[in-house]
Amino acid sequence: MMQNVHLAPETDEDDLYSGYNDYNPIYDIEELENDAAFQQAVRTSHGRRPPITAKISSTAVTRPIATGYGSKTSLASSIGRPMTGAIQDGVTRPMTAVRAAGFTKAALRGSAFDPLSQSRGPASPLEAKKKDSPEEKIKQLEKEVNELVEESCIANSCGDLKLALEKAKDAGRKERVLVRQREQVTTPENINLDLTYSVLFNLASQYSVNEMYAEALNTYQVIVKNKMFSNAGILKMNMGNIYLKQRNYSKAIKFYRMALDQVPSVNKQMRIKIMQNIGVTFIQADREKMKKAFQKLITVPLEIDEDKYISPSDDPHTNLVTEAIKNDHLRQMERERKAMAEKYIMTSAKLIAPVIETSFAAGYDWCVEVVKASQYVELANDLEINKAVTYLRQKDYNQAVEILKVLEKKDSRVKSAAATNLSALYYMGKDFAQASSYADIAVNSDRYNPAALTNKGNTVFANGDYEKAAEFYKEALRNDSSCTEALYNIGLTYEKLNRLDEALDCFLKLHAILRNSAEVLYQIANIYELMENPSQAIEWLMQVVSVIPTDPQVLSKLGELYDREGDKSQAFQYYYESYRYFPCNIEVIEWLGAYYIDTQFWEKAIQYFERASLIQPTQVKWQLMVASCFRRSGNYQKALDTYKDTHRKFPENVECLRFLVRLCTDLGLKDAQEYARKLKRLEKMKEIREQRIKSGRDGSGGSRGKREGSASGDSGQNYSASSKGERLSARLRALPGTNEPYESSSNKEIDASYVDPLGPQIERPKTAAKKRIDEDDFADEELGDDLLPE
Repeated sequence: MMQNVHLAPETDEDDLYSGYNDYNPIYDIEELENDAAFQQAVRTSHGRRPPITAKISSTAVTRPIATGYGSKTSLASSIGRPMTGAIQDGVTRPMTAVRAAGFTKAALRGSAFDPLSQSRGPASPLEAKKKDSPEEKIKQLEKEVNELVEESCIANSCGDLKLALEKAKDAGRKERVLVRQREQVTTPENINLDLTYSVLFNLASQYSVNEMYAEALNTYQVIVKNKMFSNAGILKMNMGNIYLKQRNYSKAIKFYRMALDQVPSVNKQMRIKIMQNIGVTFIQADREKMKKAFQKLITVPLEIDEDKYISPSDDPHTNLVTEAIKNDHLRQMERERKAMAEKYIMTSAKLIAPVIETSFAAGYDWCVEVVKASQYVELANDLEINKAVTYLRQKDYNQAVEILKVLEKKDSRVKSAAATNLSALYYMGKDFAQASSYADIAVNSDRYNPAALTNKGNTVFANGDYEKAAEFYKEALRNDSSCTEALYNIGLTYEKLNRLDEALDCFLKLHAILRNSAEVLYQIANIYELMENPSQAIEWLMQVVSVIPTDPQVLSKLGELYDREGDKSQAFQYYYESYRYFPCNIEVIEWLGAYYIDTQFWEKAIQYFERASLIQPTQVKWQLMVASCFRRSGNYQKALDTYKDTHRKFPENVECLRFLVRLCTDLGLKDAQEYARKLKRLEKMKEIREQRIKSGRDGSGGSRGKREGSASGDSGQNYSASSKGERLSARLRALPGTNEPYESSSNKEIDASYVDPLGPQIERPKTAAKKRIDEDDFADEELGDDLLPE
């Protein structure tokens, strides 16, 4: 083992740990109090600067300094830092700056430390500026130009466009003077481009709002063409706006597209607005194209000489020739050609009038003016009538009446058309006297006008003279066999006269013309119902549903017919569909509630009767039926709460008090006696009231309907049983009598207090256009497109 141990040989080399006890006397801090150089450095900033000896050409020379050991050691600085440029250990240190910031050579000569130069005394006064100097003149002129631009903008915002333009011009003149002065004093690079841009832009804007478009475009061109203005290309959008106002649509689109190219893709909002302007310009361009096309249309020559059909003299031979050519094939062809041209012109005017101007009235006015200046001057009145008809479609009756009354004073043809529409207007307003008056004017002006004859028949129908109304409708059909309004109304007239076969024949003929007319289909179904043919009525009503599947009245009518036929499931289906589309029909709600009572689904019946109570909150029967359903379902507490709530709302209702007495008695509540006293008092009051009624009867012996002690007896509402009520009460058999147990399923019919007094009065579908006429409600279709001249 020892053979692997090697001992280090003894040599004369220095000890590895020698020299650690030696130290530089510079770092000796014990004698710092006696070190004059250090003390001088502490009291002043002398030690921060190199010693004065550093000025000697040889900066490497060091000053000997006494240390605590009595020896002199070369010290580079007073704080122990080697002097700049000194040689230590044989290595020369590089030279560095010897002058610190804030110090001068005077400090080296023993001057006091004064970095803020406070010893110099107060500063000398500032020199006064020379007002006549070119720089001052330029600054003053710039200020004046800015003030003028601001004043121009303020005047524009206040609406004084003329003053705004004058200020903008003054700013432009002074800005040009400013530019010339700057060029004389300084270099062109020092010109204020922002000021020049703002002056030119404001001037162009003021030209534009003052409708001086040429000057505005020139000013914008000056800005856009100057390459020194950055992002000036966006102003091409303003130039496009000016061209749009001038209706120069091609240039407007060109400049909009140029502006769009100048906008970066990151500025999406600006790009969208420019593209919107491009779209609007295209629309405006189409408007102008439509106007030009219409103007070209009315200038197409017909080459028809009307004078040759007028006899120039009393020459029999000439008159014979004229009579011969008045109705020959050439004349017929000319008439067809003229009629075709007039049709095209009228159709074109109808199409473009609503879109070529800001409103349809302005568009019609433009078309009328253009037509009046053409060879088709007689069509101007027809355009006026079309304008009035448009007002009618927009429900602006006052404007329509105003136009029609002006036209009513013109020639016979226009007079007849205007009077026809006036008659229809007053007819819809239930002013039958005025409607009859204008209908007479229309018929007298043009006896062959089927629309006028139809309106006259309507006014006679309104007075109940159905035979005479039928004569007017027949005359209208003789003049125009395609007058569907007259055919429809004559069918209604025959229905009123109880001539059902003839009425059915009229509606079947009309159905052959109008195959998908829901009104015609419904009238056919209605006539079959009056003929007591429910199967045919159901079949035709199914066709109505195929045309308008969401009409709640038609669906409820189908449910009623199926109910009469005894098909409860089909009746429920259609009644439920009707309720789904229109959940406010009280008859449908009542039928559905009665259906669920018959099938003993009390909870489902409750929701329908609760909705009925919301629709008719003043009728007590719905709250009583809700309470009855709760009672029949076994929820006696809920039934009691409902009866109490009903009693608070209707304190004089006898039926409610009877059920409260019975419920409270069976449940052992103390309230039974109080309700019994109230019931007795109400019954006594009812007897006294009935005696007063009997004593005041006439001696005629006529009996009046006896008031029952029901839901409406003492509250002032009388729900007497009617034929409809009898049918309805047959379905509402769920409420037991006061002496019946709650669990029994009584067949006793509910008394008259639960009968709906209105009954089903479904005679026609409530569609978009109502086509039935009776004593109270007349059809709107007498004012149709066929009645209004094209």
